[in-house]
Amino acid sequence: MEKKQIRKYVLEKRREITDEECEAKSRVICEKIMEMEAFQRASCIYVYMDFNHEVSTKMLIEEAWRTGKRVAAPKVFGEHMRYFYIHSYEDVSAGYFGVPEPVCTDEEAACEDALLIVPGVGFDAERHRCGYGKGFYDKYLSVHTEHPTIAVAFEFQVVDDVSADVYDILPQVLVTEERVIG
Repeated sequence: MEKKQIRKYVLEKRREITDEECEAKSRVICEKIMEMEAFQRASCIYVYMDFNHEVSTKMLIEEAWRTGKRVAAPKVFGEHMRYFYIHSYEDVSAGYFGVPEPVCTDEEAACEDALLIVPGVGFDAERHRCGYGKGFYDKYLSVHTEHPTIAVAFEFQVVDDVSADVYDILPQVLVTEERVIG
C-alpha cells in the first residue's frame, strides 16, 4: 500500500476501536515497554501525547514520573519539533492540529540519550514507518541520533509493506499488544 492508503486504512480502523479497547490494548503495550531494560534504565523519556485513539502513553508517563524519570513531550515549530519537560498534565494543552503539546517552553529538554517513544500511523514487520506525512520524527532523529527508540502501534496498524523513503529512520523496536519486533 502507498502511505496515503495506509493512513486512510489505519485512521478508519482507529475510528472503529472503542475507548475501552484502546485503553486495554494500550495498557498491554505499555506494560511490555515498562519491562524493557531501555525503559528501566532511562533517566528521561521523550514521549508523544496521544490523540484520537493512538496508543495511549499515559501509563508510561505516569510510571516515569512515579519512578523519578524526567518526561519531555514534543512541540511543533513550523517544520520541526522540539521537546520540553513536562511535570504534570497541566503542562500540556491542544497545539498543532489539536494534538496536546507542552505549553511552557522555558524548560527545553536536553537529554540526548533519552528513550524516545515514537508514534506512527502504520508500520511493517521491518519497522518501516508511515507517519502523518510531515516528517517531524525523521527530521528530529536525523539530528538527534543517540536516542534509543521504541515505536508503539496497535496490531491493526502493522501492514504488509510500508514503502521506505531515503529520509525514513526506523525505530529500533516496534511494540504492539501482540508482539515485539526488533
